[in-house]
Amino acid sequence: MKILVCISRTPDTTSRVAFTDNNTRFDADKVQFIINPYDEWYALVRAVELQESQGAAVTLLHVGGAEGDAILRKALAIGGDRAIRIDAEPPDAYFVAVQIAAFLRQDPHDLVLVGKETIDYNGSQVGGMIAGLLEWPFVSLASRLELAGSTAVLERDISGGKEEIEVPLPVVVSCAKGMAEQRIPNMRGIMAARTKPLTVRAAEPAEALAPMIAFELPKAKQGVKLISPDQPEELVRLLHVEAKVI
Repeated sequence: MKILVCISRTPDTTSRVAFTDNNTRFDADKVQFIINPYDEWYALVRAVELQESQGAAVTLLHVGGAEGDAILRKALAIGGDRAIRIDAEPPDAYFVAVQIAAFLRQDPHDLVLVGKETIDYNGSQVGGMIAGLLEWPFVSLASRLELAGSTAVLERDISGGKEEIEVPLPVVVSCAKGMAEQRIPNMRGIMAARTKPLTVRAAEPAEALAPMIAFELPKAKQGVKLISPDQPEELVRLLHVEAKVI
């Protein structure tokens, strides 16, 4: 059993958001970057659990520049056997998916795990694109994953209940809350991560189908207006004239 976990590098949620180059690039100056939490807490930790319980071989893969090596080493400290970095600055989600699919054609894996989305772009695109490029099945927003031989048994929340799915391997799964619990790297894992292989590979040619044109910050929040309980007509007027919701 071989599992591939896709690792994204995202700004910490406390980072100051700003843009440069006429609002066409994210300003990374003085920003602390972390492993995308959904990749770490759900996808990576579930893969490590399967590594411990079933002897699965776990590979970590990241598409990005050399600055991504730090998050890969942290991911290796949590678990996993080796890390791969595709050396390229991805212009869009499709580019990332092409790189991962190309790697899987050369080095087949039985199961591909991704977080349900990244916390910076919230696109939820890469997992489905990988599956489409490889013509594999794809299950999104899974909250539970078990393996029964060559079959993955998955569960996900739906309106009013839960859905259970059985799908043959290989499969791509996006992992949501409930898949696993967060782990903190221990000293043994941190020391072991230093000697685990981290391989850098050249990127495959790929067209950017949906490049970013520009970014825009949301409008600053305005102050709160307090209306006296004995003036309901003023509240109605403000909702109609200023908020324009009625």
